[in-house]
Amino acid sequence: MMKKVRLGIIGMGQQGGFYLGTLTGIQINPGKPIEKADLEQIEVTAVSDIDPAKREKIKSLLPNIHVYDNYIDMLDSGNVDAIVTTVSHYLHSEMGIEALKRNIHVLLEKPAGVYTKQVQELIDVAKGKPELTFAVFFNQRMNPLYRKLKEIIDNGEIGEIRRTNWIITTWYRPQAYYDMSAWRATWEGEGGGVLVNQAPHQIDLMQWLCGMPKKVYAKCQYGYQRDIAVEDDVTALFDYGNGATGVLVTCTHDIVGSDRLEILGDKGKIVVNNSRTVTITRLKKSESEINAQITDLTEVYKLMRGSSNIQNELIDVETIEFDNVWGQQHIDILKNFAANILDKTPLVAPGSDGIRGVRLANAIHLSSWLNKEIDIDFDENFFYEKLQEKIREEKNEQII
Repeated sequence: MMKKVRLGIIGMGQQGGFYLGTLTGIQINPGKPIEKADLEQIEVTAVSDIDPAKREKIKSLLPNIHVYDNYIDMLDSGNVDAIVTTVSHYLHSEMGIEALKRNIHVLLEKPAGVYTKQVQELIDVAKGKPELTFAVFFNQRMNPLYRKLKEIIDNGEIGEIRRTNWIITTWYRPQAYYDMSAWRATWEGEGGGVLVNQAPHQIDLMQWLCGMPKKVYAKCQYGYQRDIAVEDDVTALFDYGNGATGVLVTCTHDIVGSDRLEILGDKGKIVVNNSRTVTITRLKKSESEINAQITDLTEVYKLMRGSSNIQNELIDVETIEFDNVWGQQHIDILKNFAANILDKTPLVAPGSDGIRGVRLANAIHLSSWLNKEIDIDFDENFFYEKLQEKIREEKNEQII
């Protein structure tokens, strides 16, 4: 019976270095100091990175850890039970498949892939290996704030959802950020911009909390305020098929930034500001019932002024403040991943969920490319062909 998960980390960039530091207490990359977490269920036994300097640094600081220049060699070594990937988005699915084929558990960084076709291939392989754990690093599902929202919505406390709006523009990135590496903000290197790099957590949370829409219409601006090929500004409209709608607004050029989520139901409303403060308004009767009982319009005027009997008798308002401890949700995902391997504790972010956020991002891109509403069950092969067109156009522009 396995008592501890032997973990291999693929990629020693900022995120991979953070996981290594969290699990060992040794920091290999400059930046915010990292503290060793209480994660007795996991032991880092191997890392893989293509950078010789990083490999030598790890060997000197952590001589008991196996270091590889090729992730396949690490998978074949017998030194790991599980992996976490912190590499280019295009490689997530490929590495996940190679690990699963070797009976190694998989935790993928978000997103699970760039396009649904490759993610579905990964999911199909995982289905054939039900004894293995396959998860995605949707760490915000461990955020106590969003777990509380999930509980409220699933319990029916705000009734049937009518509208969801999220403006999340706290991703400010100057041109210097994009100029750091040639692969950044390219179709070939990352497969997109803010939708695949900064906002996947919010895209995942919208579908996790409110479900998947049926149709998507989007306006994406490419290289709008930055000299890049991919999207740096997005406004997307979701149609849930039952009259309910959703709106997502995100960008990387808002230097002041906003983070506000509103979820309106027929029995209440949730408002989240800055992912810290949640205001929950609960109705003791549904809005439809209240609407039917209002016959005196003076009551409406009083309601607007806050002096109505309806407001006093039928509306409860609760405000909750949450602490957002940076890094804690990552630790909790790692704990949940290990617990599933060791004792089958249910996963908070199972790998099969990873395709949903990718599907939403793909639909947003496709809608903006074609300038029309897109069914969420779009043709995956068609999307892949359009993405390849973007990559070819990008290469031609670089040659010119």
